[in-house]
Amino acid sequence: MSKNHPDEDETNLSSAVDFHLRDRFKLEYSAENETVIERSVLIHRAVLGSVERLFAILLEQYKGKFPFWLSPRQAIVCSVSEDYRSYADKVRDQIHEAGYYVDVDTTDRNVSDKVQEAQVAHYNYILVVGDEEARTGQVTVWLRDEMMSIETLSDEFKLKKANFL
Repeated sequence: MSKNHPDEDETNLSSAVDFHLRDRFKLEYSAENETVIERSVLIHRAVLGSVERLFAILLEQYKGKFPFWLSPRQAIVCSVSEDYRSYADKVRDQIHEAGYYVDVDTTDRNVSDKVQEAQVAHYNYILVVGDEEARTGQVTVWLRDEMMSIETLSDEFKLKKANFL
């Protein structure tokens, strides 16, 4: 048993009796009297039940906001305008080459709309690039309002992935 998000008991273990595989693999055994051949029954046990159940538990536990190492949406680069598309693509390529999943939004929408959409999609990092970032070779990590180089960001990603954060 474990506790789920609303602090209720959650059963993770499942067991199943299997009569099919014994026939398929012709599984038999002899007990005390070796002249009598018995047919076996297989009992399958899964600690977390199934992959689907595990993901359901993870979704509920993290409320859809997966930790960085597990997230299918690790980062997104949002350009302030179309003028900075090439720099946004460069940032995306550099992070992608380092082995991380990163999207880029270079549409002509308002940057606040892009950031809001990225928050709803549960990206771990929202990177905003504009004139100052393109000139200095850095990115603005949204919400923290801190500037950092792409190399520093890449090092932070490696640390989070290595430590399962």
